[in-house]
Order: sequence, then structure tokens, then C-alpha cells
Amino acid sequence: MKIPFLVLGALVLSVAGANARAAAADFQPAVVYDMGGKFDRSFNQSAYEGAERFKKETGVAYREFEITNAAQREQAIAQLARRGATVIVAVGFTQASAVEKVAKDFPNVKFTLIDAVVDLPNVQSIVFREQESTFLCGMAAALASKSAKVGFVGGMDIPLIRKFALGYREGVKYANPAVEVIENMTGTTPAAWSDPSKGAELAKSQIGRGADVIFHAAGATGTGVMQAAKDAGKLSIGCDSNQNYLQPGSVLTSAVKRVDVAVFNAFKDARAGTWKAGQVSLGLKEDGVDFALDQYNRSLITPAMETRLKQAKADIVSGRIKVSEYK
Repeated sequence: MKIPFLVLGALVLSVAGANARAAAADFQPAVVYDMGGKFDRSFNQSAYEGAERFKKETGVAYREFEITNAAQREQAIAQLARRGATVIVAVGFTQASAVEKVAKDFPNVKFTLIDAVVDLPNVQSIVFREQESTFLCGMAAALASKSAKVGFVGGMDIPLIRKFALGYREGVKYANPAVEVIENMTGTTPAAWSDPSKGAELAKSQIGRGADVIFHAAGATGTGVMQAAKDAGKLSIGCDSNQNYLQPGSVLTSAVKRVDVAVFNAFKDARAGTWKAGQVSLGLKEDGVDFALDQYNRSLITPAMETRLKQAKADIVSGRIKVSEYK
């Protein structure tokens, strides 16, 4: 029996559509946030926004887990892998050992690790040259300071945050060698990322010592830094995501780290079949980091400051300015 051409065409389209739906159903992205939660208004929230963008643009839902204690990391990642996750994004350097263990147990699952490196054939390690953006923020702080004293409040005292501080310090000195930098770390445990009260306390102490611009690299703790600066009539600098909107008119700028782009691209590439294992480094040249300029801080960044910042940015991209890597 001959099947009419139109009916045959409909059957082909039906099968193609069914296959496409099956492929979409088989693709299951997931993200595991680090301590501080997905609404920390900083690092984790940027990752969440990248996952939400993917969901909005593709209609594909994702699974997620928020870490509240260290013991959950490996368990959560392994559970997502067992439940059929196709690609799992682990947010934060503290998840490196868990990713390494689980990736070996699930060689067919793709893992994207943010802020650390694991050398396995099914792991993509994304690191950022944060020092390039914090250099620009240091320049902005020095150019805006009236007291010739600026501050830095870090979260957990780890090499990554020392790298933030180093770039910031170099940017300050590049813009004005006479400006003093006052530095404090919040703590030595993961709790340092989620203590706004401690952040406010450190900021007040630095303000008492004369700092009139304070940059935080402290996750949710930084909201306390920004509030204290606002209350004292001083300026703050946000971190990881664009935080200019949190305290409009008192946030000089933000050191933007495009974790959202890293998460979105990991999901998108895994779905398209173009995801690749290995190390990826993102800096100013790749639009992986930057300083933020928008309607919330436009009045704080003068045309002269903007010109200097943009020139320095171009010089970092071209290699004329070398920002040190923390070692």
C-alpha cells in the first residue's frame, strides 16, 4: 500500500518532532551553588542568573542545590549525576575535590567547575583573571578618594581573595601612589562569606581610620560593608555581580565577574554538543570581567575618570599594563 506523500511528510515531521522532544528531555542541566546561597547578591546569584537566562531562552528547566555545609558538596553533586544530569556546574573553588571524586565515578557526565581546576577528561575548569577588574576598581577608588585612604574587605582569607586584593592595590597605586590601602579579611572559614554584621564592623573600623572608599570581595558579607559606607556618607565598591543598584549613589562601581556567562555557556554548549573539557581563563579581553558603569553610579564616575579607566582597560587587554598574578 502506498502512503500519500503529504501523509508521509507529516509522519516524518512527527518523528522528527518526537526525536527533538526526546533529545530535549534527555538533556538535564544542573547547578550546585556554594555557601552563601543563590540569592547572596554576588557570586552565587550571578550563577543563578546565568541558569535562569538559559531556562528563559531555551525553555529547558534545570536542577539546583544550595550548599549549607561542607559535607553536602560531594553528596549533592553525586545525587544529581545519579538522577541523570547531563551537565553539572559546580560554583566555587571549594567544590573542586567533590567534582574530582564524582567526575571519576560518572565519566559520561559533563562537569563545569567555577574558580578551580580539575584535570579530567569530563571536567571543564573556568577561572577568571579577577585582578584585571579589581585593578580598574582600585584606580577608581584612588581617583575618587578625598582622604587619600581607601579600604578593602575580603571574605574568607584564601589565595583567590588575596588575588582580588593585589589587583585592587596595584590599581590604587597606579592611579595615585600616595593613596594608602587599608585591608582586612573577614575570617578563615566559609562563614566569612555570609556575615554582613562583621562586614559592617570592618568597614566602620576602616572609615574610622580615614578610608572614604571601601571595596569588598566578601560575598553576602559585603552587603554590610556597603550599608556601613552608605550610612557614613562614604563610597563602596561592589563585587562579582553589578551591585551598583544596592546602594544607589554610594556605590562607586563594581568589579563584575561574569559567572552568569560561564554558567549560561556551559549549559548552552553542552546542549549543542560543543562543550569542551579543559581550562578556560576569562579576563577583560574575553569580557569575563569588567568594572560597572550604569545609571546608578553615572554621577560618581566623572568623564575624566572614565577616560582613564577605559584607557587602562585597553592597556591591560593589549598587554601594555601587566597586572600581577597572586602566587
